[in-house]
Amino acid sequence: MMNLCELAPSFIRSIAPYQPGKPISELARELGIAESSIIKLASNENPLGVSPKAQKALMAAIPSLALYPDGNGFELKQALCRHFSFEMDQIVLGNGSNDVLELAARAFLTANDSAVFSQHAFAVYPLVVQAIGAHGIEVPAKDFGPDLDAMARAIRPDTKVVFLANPNNPTGTLSPAADLERFISALPPHVLLVLDEAYNEYLQPQFRTDSVGWLKKYPHLLLTRTFSKVYGLAGLRVGYAVGRAEVADLLNRVRQPFNVNSLSLTAATAALDDHDFVRRSYELNLAGMQQLCEGIKALGLEWIPSFGNFVSVKVGDARAVNAALLAAGVIVRPIAGYGLPQWLRVSIGLESENARFLQSLKQAIKA
Repeated sequence: MMNLCELAPSFIRSIAPYQPGKPISELARELGIAESSIIKLASNENPLGVSPKAQKALMAAIPSLALYPDGNGFELKQALCRHFSFEMDQIVLGNGSNDVLELAARAFLTANDSAVFSQHAFAVYPLVVQAIGAHGIEVPAKDFGPDLDAMARAIRPDTKVVFLANPNNPTGTLSPAADLERFISALPPHVLLVLDEAYNEYLQPQFRTDSVGWLKKYPHLLLTRTFSKVYGLAGLRVGYAVGRAEVADLLNRVRQPFNVNSLSLTAATAALDDHDFVRRSYELNLAGMQQLCEGIKALGLEWIPSFGNFVSVKVGDARAVNAALLAAGVIVRPIAGYGLPQWLRVSIGLESENARFLQSLKQAIKA
């Protein structure tokens, strides 16, 4: 009898699914302990929770849930236009920025094309490329981050898309603005650069780039951002891409109707204007990053200087150390799947959570 799965393309059958961070509820079941005794520092979530303005808007939106959402996301797009001076037809909304990354691949790649991305880059890039049947070109990293010169050399005649995160996840590295613009300006005009800025709001002012301004200069640039990080809406899954109107139009043609639900649209619109919450989140992250890095240094461990809301630390036997941390009720992220088998990535938490992680890590590396 024929195995039905054999009818699927080989490039689909060979995909290794994305592995998300372990949920608190799962570890609680495994250990037989209360969820309240566990801290999760694995998925780069906002330790302050949800934007208060978003919470208020969510409660007001509940009575309308029997209706389909606005498939065009007019109010959220309008809010983004006010915030960044975009035009409505430049924006593509997604079920998280993962969604718009996939839309870019679907709109521009075929099985005859290739896409370029860096080693140690976000796992979704090779996944969306492979799901199309296109060829992924992974370029060796330099100092744990994208080697822009090597990535430029890796571009082939059949390359249509380059994926680049700035800051990079999971290593937290940042490509300087001058280097990045030089890279963009030198790209062939037939190559779309998808610049993933999921952690942009955590950058200190001196490290921020005028990527939004670059959209007017470079028609082959597409920016992607998310409400999952500094805005605290990871559970609602809402992100967006912005580029030239003709590029956004192509992504919207392959976008599923109602891909962003009503609650997500409402919450994101409100969160965008919650400037006090964003400021507090940014300041907490700065203080937490200093706390973690000082603690890691005191333990004599190596870490990668990070510009995001997380830091990766070299612990040696990462599997054993991670197991010890889990047993202590601390969830972090092993990143062996990113080519870093000796490293763990830890998200910035509340001051007390960071302290507990450092104490648990100290015990784990002694074990």
